[in-house]
Amino acid sequence: MVGKEIYKIWAPENTKWTNWVRPVPFVAIDMYSRRNEFNDFCIPQNIFLNNEMNNTAIIIDLPEYQSIEFGIALTKFGFRPIPVYNGTTEQDGALATTNNYSVEAALIWGANELKNIELKQDANPAFLLDKNRTNRYKMNQTIFDNSWDIYGQDIPSADYLKNNNIESVIVIGDSIQRDLRKILVKYQKKGIKIFLSNGYEIPKKVKVKLALVDVFKKEVED
Repeated sequence: MVGKEIYKIWAPENTKWTNWVRPVPFVAIDMYSRRNEFNDFCIPQNIFLNNEMNNTAIIIDLPEYQSIEFGIALTKFGFRPIPVYNGTTEQDGALATTNNYSVEAALIWGANELKNIELKQDANPAFLLDKNRTNRYKMNQTIFDNSWDIYGQDIPSADYLKNNNIESVIVIGDSIQRDLRKILVKYQKKGIKIFLSNGYEIPKKVKVKLALVDVFKKEVED
C-alpha cells in the first residue's frame, strides 16, 4: 500500500471524527525502507475499558508506536483510533529528536488490522499521540529537530465534543504533558470530566492545571 491508501484506511470518507486524522506522517510513509525494521507490533490485552463508555473520548499519549497498538486494542470496545501525529520524517540515515519511522511502520501495520475491523460510522474517537513529541534535546547541531506540539485546532473543541455527547475524556499515559494540559484545561471549563489511566488500571478523575510558566504567560497576555 502507498501512503494515500493507508491514509484512507485510517480516515475513511463520511465517517465521524476522521477529519482530525493528520496527513503529515502519511506523506513520506512509503519513501524509506527503514520503516520495515519495525515489525514486532502487538495488540495490548487486559485493558481496563468496557463497552459502556458511550459518552467518552480517549486520548492515548504513549511513546512512539505504542499509542497505535493501544488504539487498535480499543477497536474491540467500539472506539475509532484517530492518529494525530504531526512530526516530519528525517532523511534516511540521519539522527532526529523524535523517532517517526516507528510511528509510520505502526501506521502501516495498523492499517492492515483496521481493514478487517468493522466500526460504527459514529464510533467514539481515540486520539493517538506520541509521548516523545516534545523531546527537543539535541546532543549536537547535526541532530534533526522534528519535535512537535499538539494545539487546540488539532483535536475537537470542547463545544464540539459536548455537541456530540462526549462528557468525559480519558488520557492514557503516565502523566499529562504541558501542551495537552492547555487543551484539557479548556475542556474542564466547559464541564468535560478528565480522567487519567495507564491503560490497565481504572481511570482516576484528575484536576488539570496549567504549569506556572503558562499561568504567567496568560496573565501577561491578559
